[in-house]
Amino acid sequence: RSIFELWGHGRSAGELYASLKNYPMDKMLPYLQADSTYKVHIHTFNKTLTQAQKIKKIDALEFLPFKGKVNLKNPEHVFWILEDYGMNPNNVPEEPFHLYFGRWIADGQRELIESYSVKKRHFIGNTSMDACLSFIMANHGRVKPNDVVYDPFVGTGGLLISSAHFGAYVCGTDIDYNTIHGLGKASRKNQKWRGPDENIRANLRQYGLEKYYLDALVSDFSRPIWRKGMLFDVIITDPPYGIREATRRTGSQKETAKTAERSTENHIFVSSNYHLSDIFFDLLKFAAEYLVMGGRLVYWLPTYRPEYTEEIIPRHPCLKLISNCEQMLSSHTSRRLITMEKVKEFKDQDQNSYLLDGQYTPYRGHNSFREKYFSGVTKRIAKEEKDNQK
Repeated sequence: RSIFELWGHGRSAGELYASLKNYPMDKMLPYLQADSTYKVHIHTFNKTLTQAQKIKKIDALEFLPFKGKVNLKNPEHVFWILEDYGMNPNNVPEEPFHLYFGRWIADGQRELIESYSVKKRHFIGNTSMDACLSFIMANHGRVKPNDVVYDPFVGTGGLLISSAHFGAYVCGTDIDYNTIHGLGKASRKNQKWRGPDENIRANLRQYGLEKYYLDALVSDFSRPIWRKGMLFDVIITDPPYGIREATRRTGSQKETAKTAERSTENHIFVSSNYHLSDIFFDLLKFAAEYLVMGGRLVYWLPTYRPEYTEEIIPRHPCLKLISNCEQMLSSHTSRRLITMEKVKEFKDQDQNSYLLDGQYTPYRGHNSFREKYFSGVTKRIAKEEKDNQK
């Protein structure tokens, strides 16, 4: 919620004051000058204090060398006393378990989760990314003003919104013609068809971000459409896992015997399976080639937890793994937020570098993620039915 520069802490008031007295004076003095203004704010977790109690706690800090003037409305420096009274609202102790004192630096932006909520968004799909997670991804990508951000599996554009909020110019591609053009059946309950103004541009317009929208194109990611060169500052994406949205790519009649798919605009193409392992290796290869030096790739990697090892995370010689964070989906499945940074210029010999090491083979096991996912669901349903019969 907020960031503080911690000056002291303890399990009692005495411990807190002793800790504060040991804090280096040269670090305090720049914020306690006579020509500055300040205020002290008290925040208690799981307990409410009276105003008299708050003033008493503030007065107890008089040993600190405050020389400036108190300004409650617009101070230059704000100091906080934080008191933690535990997690049980039915058993609140008289004295706090932990006390902290520090200088306030900045508040977080948690209000964005509510203001950008998917529930209020104009255009959504089956797999639109939760607002909180999309902002976390933008943070991992270190998205900043005037960056160019690309999502190769753009869907309804949820990840573009978070990047545009931070001042980046955004674009994306997707193989689904209907989604890109806002056509076909709606994903929202009690709505049969999408309206004429349900599209990615309308979403950005809803949040006052339309000026950052470059475009969204219908394209098969397995067949790159971009000219050679380092085009993107950040690539942020959530590839399809084959659970709620199909993993597919274009193919010829010779490659597949599947029926042609037809959209409301008479757009016809033949699709074939796009294996998860191929999606992720194509993604890394694309990022290695089209990211600027120091640019970041941020994506979700689905994993079957009983078989997970770090060896299955796809690697590329041009990309350095920065972080690997797990989000639990069920007892047996999860997905990992993978952040990578481009550290080496892409050369032609890096084109199929993943085939040279042993990583490609173990990761092919994720091609059956869909079957493993539903096998777990089937087992859980069978167990619940068995328990209900007892």
